Parts: sequence; C-alpha cells; structure tokens
Amino acid sequence: MADLISSTTLKHWLDERAELALFDVREAGQFGEGHLFFATPLPYSRLELDAPRLAPRKEVRVVLVDDNDGVAIRAAARLEALGYRQVLVLDGGVPGWAVAGHTLFKGVNLPSKTFGELVEHAYHTPHISALELEQWRREGKPFVLLDGRTLEEHHKMTIPGSVACPNGELAYRIAALVPDADVPVVVNCAGRTRSILGAQTLRNLQLANPVLALENGTQGWYLAGLQLEHGSQARYPDQVPEDLTAARGAAERLRRHFGIARLDAAQAQAWVDDSTRTTFVLDIRSEAEYRARTLPGAAHAPGGQLIQATDQYVGVRNSRLILLDDEQVRAPVVASWLYQLGFEVAVLAQGIATPLRLPSVPAAGWTLPRADARQATQQVKQGSARLLDLRSSAAYLKEHALTSQWLVRAQLAQWLRSQETTPHTVYLIADSEAIAALAAQDLREAGVSELAWIAGLEPLRQANWPTAVDAAALSPQQRIDYLFFVHDRHEGNAEAARQYLAWETALIAQCREGELEAFRLDRLPA
Repeated sequence: MADLISSTTLKHWLDERAELALFDVREAGQFGEGHLFFATPLPYSRLELDAPRLAPRKEVRVVLVDDNDGVAIRAAARLEALGYRQVLVLDGGVPGWAVAGHTLFKGVNLPSKTFGELVEHAYHTPHISALELEQWRREGKPFVLLDGRTLEEHHKMTIPGSVACPNGELAYRIAALVPDADVPVVVNCAGRTRSILGAQTLRNLQLANPVLALENGTQGWYLAGLQLEHGSQARYPDQVPEDLTAARGAAERLRRHFGIARLDAAQAQAWVDDSTRTTFVLDIRSEAEYRARTLPGAAHAPGGQLIQATDQYVGVRNSRLILLDDEQVRAPVVASWLYQLGFEVAVLAQGIATPLRLPSVPAAGWTLPRADARQATQQVKQGSARLLDLRSSAAYLKEHALTSQWLVRAQLAQWLRSQETTPHTVYLIADSEAIAALAAQDLREAGVSELAWIAGLEPLRQANWPTAVDAAALSPQQRIDYLFFVHDRHEGNAEAARQYLAWETALIAQCREGELEAFRLDRLPA
C-alpha cells in the first residue's frame, strides 16, 4: 500500500524547485469542479495509458490525489506495477486539502489560464470588444482576424471572416496573412487566453501592425447577440514561407531576450541522458509536419496548445523541455512563453535534423479479445452476461445499447459490490480497446471470469440489438466525466459562457503568492 503525504508536506514540495508529478486521478468532471492549482489531470480510467507520457522518468516523485475514496490507492498500485518507485497518496485527498485551508480551483488548464490573465495585466495587451469589431465590419474598415485555436475548434465555430492560424504558427505564417503594415490584426479564441497570448506574441515579435485581442472571443461575440460562423475552412496557407529572414531575426531576439538556451547535439544529448532529471523533447510543429518527418522518439505538442494546455503534455513540475522545429522560428517563440510559464526550456540549433538519440516509445500493450456481438447479445438476453458502457457520458446519452449500464473504471469495484453475485461474463462497450483492457484488468482481479471488448455501438446494431436515446438516463451528478460549465458554453448555453468568462477573470485573485511566483513576467521585450 502506498505511503501517505500530508497537505503540509505537499505544499512544501510544491514550493520547492525539485521535480514533482502531482496527478489528480479523478474523472474530468470531478477534477474541473475543484482541484489543486498545479495538479495534472490523469483519470484512473486512462492511468496506465497516459502516465508514461506525462511522467517518463520512473524515479520521479509522484503524488496522487483523489476524493479520499480509495481510487488513489488503487492508482498507486498500478503505477508501482509500471515501475514508478516513489508513489505517494495525499492524505485526505481533495477534501483534506481544503480542510487544511488551501484553495481548490475550478476549471481546466489552470496554470496556463492564470498565466494568460497575468500576461494581459503585465503587458497591457490591447483588446477590442465584439461590438467594436462588428462596428469596424459595418463601416468597411480593413482588418485581419486570426483564430488562434486549433483548426478543429475553428471549423466548429468562429467569428465570421476569421482565418485559422493556431498561436504556435503565428510567427511562422504572419507575413503571408497580413497584406501591409497598416491594417490592424485582431486575434480571437473561444474565451480569453489564446486571444491574449496570440496578440501578445505578435507584439513581442514587434509586428509593425496594430495588434489587438478580441475580448472574450467567440463567447463574447455570442453574448453580444452576434452570429457565429460554423464550418469555416479558412486557414493559413500550407506552403513554406519563401523568406524567413525577418521571422528568424524576430524569433532570435526573443530567444536572446529571455536567455533561452540553444543546444547543439552534444548539449541536448547530455540533457536527455541525465538520469536525475526529466526532459521532454517536443515537436511543436503541425500534426501534418510531425507525421511527415520528426526526430525519432520526440512527442508531438503543437506550440499553441502546449502554451494553452501545458498540463496535457507535461506532467512533471520543474522538468526540462527541449522544443523542436525545422526553421528556427516557431520553437524560439513558443519557448519564450514556456520560459515565462516557469519552465527550464531550450531549443535545438538544428531542430528535427539534430542527431539526437531519444528513448524509444514503448508500445501500449493493453489488449482485450474482441467480442462476437451476436453471441454477446444472446448471452445478455439469456441473463448470463452484462453490458457495461465505458464511453463518455455524452456519447451514452446520445445513444446507448438497451440494458447497458454506464460506468467509468473507478466505479467498477462499487458496481460489483452492488451485485447479488459476481457476473461471470461482462462485455465492455468502448471506443478504445486499451480503455476496455484497463477496466477489464480491474474486473478480472475482482472475480469476473470472461471479458471482451465491443467497439462502440455499431457491432451491436449489426447484431440487431436495440439502442435507446434517453437524455435523462444519467443525472448530472452521475456524469463525473463531464464538466458542464466548460463544455456547455459551446452548445449555446449563455449562462455557461458567462460563468466561464467570470471564472477566467477571477483566477488571479484566488491564487496565493507561492502559486504566482512560479511565473516569470518581470520584463518586456525591448
């Protein structure tokens, strides 16, 4: 059984400069309703899949947090089985942290979101409201509107006329997107963070144009009574810019200003080979570029998202980051923000062409036999087997197999205890074989003899098994994987949008001094 750590000791560790992986093993909805500021979400349902990526060095100190319900204890045993050597559990979990007088934070990507608010205050990033921008449009005033989010988010909904250019691409693509030095450039996102950081990126690069952040992004646009555009395909041009001289010069000025290391092959290899430190090697280019060619062993972390949601890629505080590009523009600019976020970060002199030896990425290895859907449904009909649905609660409510029960991995033990007898056969409906295999591991250890995976609902439909649509099949309290105020703001819920924007603007006031001291926002580029 894992050792416990007190809230007092954990607070002391968080204020240190030593490496620490602080993993919250609850589901996304639970995490988003209240968690420790520097906690990284690592749901127990995905634990063994994501832990090696978020904490690749097995010797790192790991602290697990739950709702004081035993899930962290089970998670600790799983991580120890993977080879992690220093795994502890926060005594009392999240409730114990609150009882000790420490703040719990709602929402997601807390360090990055708080950082965005700090950037606006520190750099006085100019902004424009939705109504002001719409007035520009009505008057025919020329401007360039860039969406700093992912291409997928832009396609779902954006401001009319906006062109997709994820923030990590701005320094590399801006020359092809702006016709002259006089036209204003406005950067939007869904809320605040990427609008602020995108606009400030262009200002830090000393772009000659006036640059503004669209205040409150698509949510502010919607709340102002203006129509959003859906299905936009407008995006930055794919071709490599012809002349990168000015872009490289601007990126190099930022690198030098923030004192970011530019490593040669030997220096980078020394970082990678240092067994006492965790080093993440991240290719920050687009997914298409990464798939076409990268440094073997490097992970993909598109630059804009790496800044926006750092905790989705890096799970070890005070670790080191090496960023890769192939043109010496994007990596230095993204590194300038990660430095200010508090990381020790470097770029490679030769980018992805650097002859660097990286550890091989281990194969997932989590498999489960695929069920014969007709045989499975026959057994369920006879009462000799059960159907458990491990997909998202949103997918379950949209449509689910009749008689199936929705659960997440952390709830399986409680579900088994509620059964009169342990079922002999359980079929797991899941979108991922690996997710089903992890749940099957827990069920098998609890006495379930026969387990198999059904790949979503389609095999059941083909076996003529009925499905149901019932929006009331799960209560909001049951949907522990779903954070309502974050997700519902994109589904036309105005109150959720207002709540989200109020949450973002209130973040700084909730932080204690030790949390804000992690950031480095003390000097502007000249």
